[in-house]
Amino acid sequence: MADRDLRLFSHENLLEQLKSAEYRNGYFVLEFYAEEHKPSSKPTGTVESFYLYPSGGTLRDKGFQLVFYDSRYDTYRGFKPPR
Repeated sequence: MADRDLRLFSHENLLEQLKSAEYRNGYFVLEFYAEEHKPSSKPTGTVESFYLYPSGGTLRDKGFQLVFYDSRYDTYRGFKPPR
């Protein structure tokens, strides 16, 4: 079985990346394939950095613009980052 490509955006891949992601200034640095600066669940020719802020459950793009909020990643809603 081939290794899973963690750059394909999914809940499972986000959680897996968190295990080894750099943590700085209150956010985790993640990398996903991107389409129009949004994470993509399909391979694209572009990989971009995204920033997960667990204190608010938000994912932000490389310009720190809000991409989405998800309560599954919000520490105030019970999310426990892997650190």
